[in-house]
Amino acid sequence: LHMYIYACINFMFKFFNKYNLNISNVLFYNMVKIIAEIGINHNGSIDQCKQMIMLAKVSGCDYVKIQKRNPDVCVPEHQKSVIRKTPWGEMTYLEYKYRLEFNEEQIKELCEYSNQIGIKFFASVWDLDSVALMSKYTRIVKLGSPVINNLELLKATREAFDFVIMSTGMSTEEEIERAVEVAKPDVIMHTNSTYPCNPTDLNLRYMEHLRSKYGEHAEIGYSGHEYGLVTTYAAVAMGATWVERHITMNRDEFGSDQKASIEPSGVFKLVKGIRDIEQATQYPPGPRMQFEGENFKKSTLRK
Repeated sequence: LHMYIYACINFMFKFFNKYNLNISNVLFYNMVKIIAEIGINHNGSIDQCKQMIMLAKVSGCDYVKIQKRNPDVCVPEHQKSVIRKTPWGEMTYLEYKYRLEFNEEQIKELCEYSNQIGIKFFASVWDLDSVALMSKYTRIVKLGSPVINNLELLKATREAFDFVIMSTGMSTEEEIERAVEVAKPDVIMHTNSTYPCNPTDLNLRYMEHLRSKYGEHAEIGYSGHEYGLVTTYAAVAMGATWVERHITMNRDEFGSDQKASIEPSGVFKLVKGIRDIEQATQYPPGPRMQFEGENFKKSTLRK
């Protein structure tokens, strides 16, 4: 199944690329917004990134996201010259990080490609340079868990973008309070930043705390790094209106995020499961409802 889906996505990627087609009209409103997080799983390949953008589109995700950073700023000085073994040979850690980054021309190309096939593209920004760059091409942005203690970055991001999503992983309650005060996020995502995360550490009911604390001013979402899909489904049933999961074409590929990512068949299952949960929970609490199918069954079983 995985290989079949991969072949179909690869075909669609090549087909739409060849004929410059636009499928942006294939859009629907969904109550739960699903973000397909490519992150750095593209390994610096723009074609591979486009394949995953196409996967996000055809599976029914609402958004697709990468990470954007200036390695000179984000990589600690003591780490820059450390030698790392990579699929492209040995190189310094700084060179490796640059190997994974897209330049502005490539970012523009990915934005145009996403618009062409009808899915919204944005990025997690790690530094002020990335804020300036990404704000040229998109009005939505993500503040990932590693940066929400950088108050200067949070302030600049809020000023530069119309819609801000913020994750809460690896943070104390006080750090989150301060970040919310400065960034004024439109969406606050509960996150555990362990890759992959054990279910016993997910603490999904923290979403209830976030909702009671910030629900008047922000939507509450869930960014998952666990194996499997069940606990992400649970987050939706518990009221998460935004969901983010890492995606990949193959979990065996090189990269620190691959093992906590979902392969193509899993992305389809994720979207289908969330849409089913939306349907199953669409009615507000109230007296028991009777449906046509059940009334028919009633006529055949009850005297």
